[in-house]
Amino acid sequence: MAATPTVPEVVLPSSTGQRKMPVMGLGTAPEATCKVTTKDAVLEAIKQGYRHFDAAAAYGVEKSVGEAIAEALKLGLISSRDELFVTSKLWVTDNHPELIVPALQKSLRTLQLENLDLILIHWPITTKPGEVKYPIEVSEIVEFDMKGVWTSLEECQKLGLTKAIGASNFSIKKLEKLLSFATIPPAVNQVEVNLGWQQEKLRAFCKEKGIVVTAFSPLRKGASRGANLVMDNDILKELADAHGKTIAQICLRWLYEQGLTFVVKSYDKERMNQNLQIFDWSLTEDDYKKISEIHQERLIKGPTKPFLDDLWDEE
Repeated sequence: MAATPTVPEVVLPSSTGQRKMPVMGLGTAPEATCKVTTKDAVLEAIKQGYRHFDAAAAYGVEKSVGEAIAEALKLGLISSRDELFVTSKLWVTDNHPELIVPALQKSLRTLQLENLDLILIHWPITTKPGEVKYPIEVSEIVEFDMKGVWTSLEECQKLGLTKAIGASNFSIKKLEKLLSFATIPPAVNQVEVNLGWQQEKLRAFCKEKGIVVTAFSPLRKGASRGANLVMDNDILKELADAHGKTIAQICLRWLYEQGLTFVVKSYDKERMNQNLQIFDWSLTEDDYKKISEIHQERLIKGPTKPFLDDLWDEE
């Protein structure tokens, strides 16, 4: 077995104690077709060298992730919980100022952890409190009190329940609003970025403001959503062949060279390992030229039924 690759890290400037986040994390959003349990996948990933795990209250995986961490400690795969970077996200039903702290405490109990490294607002939407339903019925939506919610998240960081706080699926316009009153700025904005949705403007804005971008759907998966503009792309097949790499490795290397962090969802042992093999080679200028020609279209249009007109502020 090859030596475990060390995943590079980035510092989250607004985090408590300048917490470092590994640039690659394992995503845990559930897939109906997946045969491997989340617990087994997280354990396998820890064995392979992954140290960053991305969960969410809405995924229903926090219990499994927590059990895997406890098991990894018991087996001596890690010597302390602090070796791992654990992210979770609060669902839209909890996006009420008075529900944020209890919702995070509930996540921590489920994960069997004393604190998180990062907690994110999953979507800039609020619905009436209650059960997680997906997609979100538009009739359930109430006004999102961004300032009240963010102040409660800042309280979570001050209380030591999390080392850092951030956003997910925030447009430039929404980030600007957030930055106008935040006393602790968001450490991260987790959004869709992949070769079929490169998000140049949003990335430039976040860079200027010192917000780390984490890419979800970095391989633009989701066969149920039709053809995969990335994995079935002829340009990328050509680049992969030229480098002797997989298309996934080309995609992840591009994200890494852009200075992004990313969460990649694969519970397959072999692919987990391949995804880690991206840190010791580079793309060429010519590769970049070809990559810039890929058709751009957002994959994840939103969590509501029907879609909201102003969710992305037409960006």
